[in-house]
Amino acid sequence: MNFRQLEAFNAVMISGSTVRAAELMGVTQPAVSRLIAELEAAVRFPLFDRVRGRLIATPEGTLFFREVEVSFKGLDRLQATAASIRDYGAGTLKIASLAAAGAILVPAAIRAFRRQNQGVRITFQITWSSAIRNGITDGQYDLGLAADEIDRSGIDSQLFGSFPGLVAMPKSHPLTLHKAITPDLIAEWPLIGLSPEDRARQRFDETMKQAGQEPKYVIETPNAATICALAQEGDAVGLVNPLVIGDTESRAIALRPFTPEVMFRVYLLFPADIQKSALVRGFTAELFRLRNRYELPTA
Repeated sequence: MNFRQLEAFNAVMISGSTVRAAELMGVTQPAVSRLIAELEAAVRFPLFDRVRGRLIATPEGTLFFREVEVSFKGLDRLQATAASIRDYGAGTLKIASLAAAGAILVPAAIRAFRRQNQGVRITFQITWSSAIRNGITDGQYDLGLAADEIDRSGIDSQLFGSFPGLVAMPKSHPLTLHKAITPDLIAEWPLIGLSPEDRARQRFDETMKQAGQEPKYVIETPNAATICALAQEGDAVGLVNPLVIGDTESRAIALRPFTPEVMFRVYLLFPADIQKSALVRGFTAELFRLRNRYELPTA
């Protein structure tokens, strides 16, 4: 078994015929047929059935293709990495963040970081915490910010902060008359909640339960920024991570602390067993500097 045989097999599977596979590979159709025959001899089972002049993958061929497909995806990633190194050198930084930190904090850190590192190429992705964790494991990201519901085994992690939740509401809402919002107060109003699997949501629900109150959820969303937008429109009120809060003076939204405190925990994630580059260390320091500058409370 060799790479050229696997390349021919992959080309036939994705194109549907040896003729089109030959066009993809830049060889003749007989050459593709010969490579497929050699691969079948090497694996010692048929990869295709020949039905009326067409190649139909056998069940064994389909199973084998799943592994070949994974290998070629890895090759595509290697090619993309090689192109990046060729075009930009080693000065690349791949960052992923949950939406709460990705709305304001991370973009501000990127701006500040680039003032001192203008030659660095940065890619920035906002996605689910679970996808960030998997991306760190697969080497897609150098650094991630994720919520605490993820499995942190098999990666390096560092607590970025535990942030007391704030209740978002319209500035005209009756709850703005209170300096802090308690379970008894918020139980009287319809709620916008985070997804049930969110750890902060679970902590909030448990706090409400201990206070003998039942949350009245009317909307659920995984995104704290969406809670703010909905609260601004007067649909309901909701508990949000303070990392998502920007300039509230320019918006029709008010914020009040919730008591007892419900914490939003955010972790920094790094690939395991890999020394952090100077770029990663520098960007991490910028994140902490901005967190402190914004005077975000941590525990």
